[in-house]
Parts: sequence; structure tokens; C-alpha cells
Amino acid sequence: MQLKFKKSYKFALKSSVYVTLFFLATIFLYHYFVQPLNLLIVLAFSVVFYAATFFLIQFRVEHFIYKRVKKIYDDVSLLETTSYVNQPVTTYMATLTKEVKKFARDKKLEIETLKIREEYRKEFLGNVSHELKTPLFTIQGYLLTLLDGAMEDKNIRTKYLERAEKGVERLIYIVKDLDMITKLEVGEINLDVTRFNIVEVIQNVFDLFEMKAANKNITLTFDMKYAKPIWVMADQEKIQQVVTNLVVNSIKYGKKGGTTEVGIEDLTKDKIIVRITDNGEGIEKQNISRLFERFYRVDKSGARSEGGSGLGLAIVKHIIEGHDEKIYVESQIGVGSEFSFTLEKAK
Repeated sequence: MQLKFKKSYKFALKSSVYVTLFFLATIFLYHYFVQPLNLLIVLAFSVVFYAATFFLIQFRVEHFIYKRVKKIYDDVSLLETTSYVNQPVTTYMATLTKEVKKFARDKKLEIETLKIREEYRKEFLGNVSHELKTPLFTIQGYLLTLLDGAMEDKNIRTKYLERAEKGVERLIYIVKDLDMITKLEVGEINLDVTRFNIVEVIQNVFDLFEMKAANKNITLTFDMKYAKPIWVMADQEKIQQVVTNLVVNSIKYGKKGGTTEVGIEDLTKDKIIVRITDNGEGIEKQNISRLFERFYRVDKSGARSEGGSGLGLAIVKHIIEGHDEKIYVESQIGVGSEFSFTLEKAK
């Protein structure tokens, strides 16, 4: 890459002034103490001397300091071509120092970001491996048992095949969620924004998971009776998935005999907020900031026994942010948790 240098004359101008003043002082001392001189000739010679000094110093700067400065810029530009391609490069030391310091700060920040991403990548790959390995080993165990002779017993064969099928379903569930969150992150899923009744969507989710909640004696309810529909503008299918994931989470981590309550409130003139509250065990404060990370689980053991892909809340976050809306979490140990998200009102 060819660098275009912006010349700086400041150093040469100042240096020439100092040298010329020193020369004039010497001449005047000679004039007063040794032999009088023609002052006009001295003045004319001083101008010529100043010009010659300026060009000499500037030449030295450009041909000696310039080479060292250019090497610095060449080294920097090899690493950061986009920052130096379209701007002139100065030989002025203060500016150069400032630019190199800025470059160093930017690189340090970039290195720290890359380290964080690398740690995240390692953790993500480890989590994916673990999530896929568990059902795969389960399926393998049942199939090997059948191949070792258990297949002859019809009851055992049926039971083990059913359990292997559940393992396959879990694998499919994880892969589907991984596919969805990947598409959400890269923006490949387009939102089909329509006008719909959010109360009806929530009621549909309640009806769908009524039996699951009943197994733990958990009540699914609204905070009040909504006699009139509440119309919003969003992707109905995606918002139903958000509500589904949050309600399923509240059931999964809720205590027996508990309650999952959903409330809808006006937030602003153009927004509503949907609150999903439970009276379960609650979440420790240090875990709240990581809740929406892929595969992050507060309860490392119990969550897997309950099933799920570990991607539910990450999907929720991406869907809500895809609508340019916000999601919030509040939780207190022994009291319960509240997840809330905003939606745009229909006009």
C-alpha cells in the first residue's frame, strides 16, 4: 500500500528562525565590537540565510526522519489497512505519537474482545457437545442392550425403543433450536408483523400447557380478567414462542402448588408490557446477567432432567430484540421471578 504523506513545515520554520537569530546576534556583536558592517547587506544576507537554513532543515527532516516515520506507518498499516488508506500521513511527531497510541489502544481492546469471544466459543462448543452427547449415549445404551439379547423380550423391547425414541426427539429439539437461534442471530428469519390479540395468544399457551402445569399442581392464570382484546403489532407465531418458552420455564423451575401469573399493562402511549411472574425458587443475582446466554443453566443438574435444549431464553431474547423491543428480568431467592417484555400497540 502506497502511503500519502502530509508534509509538516513547523519544525523547519522554528528551527530556521532560531538559527537565523543566533546568526544575527553573532553578526551584530561583530558589528559593534569589531568592525561596522552595512546593515542592509546584513539584512539581505539574513533573509537568504534563513531561506537556505529552512530548505536544508526541511530536506533533512524529509529524507532522514521521514524514513523512520514511514517505517512506523508501514508496520501499522500492515495490521490496520482500513484506517490509513484514505488519509494523509503526517511527519509531525506529536500527531504521530497520538495516532500510534490510539492504534495501540484499539488493538488492545480488539485483543481483549477476541479473548472473550474465544472463551465464549470454547464454552459454546463444550455445551453443544454435552447437550448432544447425553441423548446420543442414552439412545446408544438402549440399542446396545436390545442387540445384546433384550430384543427377545417384547415388553423390554417396546419400553427401550420408546425411550430411544424420546432421545431422538430430544436431539431433534436441540438441533431445531440451534438452527433457529443461528438464523435469528444472522438475521435470516424475516418477521411477519401482523395485528393480533395478545390475550388470545397467552390463553392458547395456557391451554397448551395446562396438563404439564397440572402435573406439578401449578396454576396458570391472568392477573385479572381481560374482557376486551389487547391488539399489538408483531410476528404472532414468534411472540407465541416467546410466551411459550417463558411459561414452560416458569413451570419447569416453579415449586409444586405454585402459580404462574401473566399480566398486561400499558407502558407508554405506544407500548404495552407483558409480565410473566412465578413464585418459584428465584434466581441468584449473579446468575441473572447470564440467563439469556446459549446453554446457560442456573440449575446444572435439575434442568436436564426436565428436558429442554438450554436455548429457550436465548431464543426469547433474540426474538424480542428482533422486534426492536426490550426484555427484563427481576428475581429474588425464595420469592420468585418475573420476566417481562414490551410490544408495540396496534394503531
